[in-house]
Amino acid sequence: MPHFPPAPSTRCMLARVALALFALGASVAAWAQDLTPQQREAYKRPASIPFPADNPYTPAKAALGKMLFFETRLSRDKNISCATCHSPSFGWEVPFAQAIGAGGKPLGRSAPSAINHAWSSPLFWDGRAATLEQQAMGPLISPAEMDMPMATAVERLKAVEGYQRAFAKAFPEDGLTQQNILKAIATFERTIVTGDTPFDRWVRGDAKAVTPEAQRGFALFVGKAGCAGCHTGWNFTDGKFHDIGLATDDKGRAGVTNSAADNYAFKTPSLREIEARAPYMHKGQIATLEGVVVHYATGGESRPSRSALMKPVALNQAEVGDLASFMRALSSPQTIQSMPNLPAR
Repeated sequence: MPHFPPAPSTRCMLARVALALFALGASVAAWAQDLTPQQREAYKRPASIPFPADNPYTPAKAALGKMLFFETRLSRDKNISCATCHSPSFGWEVPFAQAIGAGGKPLGRSAPSAINHAWSSPLFWDGRAATLEQQAMGPLISPAEMDMPMATAVERLKAVEGYQRAFAKAFPEDGLTQQNILKAIATFERTIVTGDTPFDRWVRGDAKAVTPEAQRGFALFVGKAGCAGCHTGWNFTDGKFHDIGLATDDKGRAGVTNSAADNYAFKTPSLREIEARAPYMHKGQIATLEGVVVHYATGGESRPSRSALMKPVALNQAEVGDLASFMRALSSPQTIQSMPNLPAR
């Protein structure tokens, strides 16, 4: 059957429609890809890692800290290390609703990610540690976690010739001490930094680094959805404590401050590497990023301590998906983490 082209008037009409659609698409693309100079500056990655004056970085100290981070001899039964709950394969946490402690028993909360804590204080879900050095000791001595008194940890490591040499190199003045165990672990933890993400490349000017869905999600994140009220800056956290209306009997920050105003309040987690870190929240209550968005959109349970920032937001299914797409753009490609060689004796 022969093919007849459209009449001239029809061709003109189709051309005008195509041109209008092209112009609309270009306009939407330009809007989606554009970041203000202020946003580019606010979300720009830091150029270097900050280290405290009383525990400056050295390669020997960081290497020793990495060994200790993966060292099971620092637990009562020699079967748990820091990496047991903070695995590099899962965004430096583990894919369980509750971390596993001494005796194989589940802990009361999920393991928070160890990523980007060089820029974070205070630490833990409830903020009970002011520094990474203090944080490093918490799981070690906790009877529910590694159940390792610091004096016993020092004795165990001193019995290992390889550790005596490593501490002498990292801390030539005083060698293997309780304080230096914590300083070494904290130094390594400060080097655990998120990799380069699609969002980072977008901030640097690569307009095609993130998908249109993620670009729309970012607009919702900083606009209508209000996510940026707590998830601020390049690390996407304000470092503060908020009751977000989750159903829980865990009093959170109030257990530290003894203030009713802090009931059910937990530290705002960074959203970096969030795709690998399911399930979400302080006890793994929500399985997916879409589920997280839906929780925030509902406003959560109403109670006196609930954050004033928690307000219901009308989001359709497409917008929920766009927000989840944006958060996934905050994750870097999976990389292989080299394991340290631990001394046998």
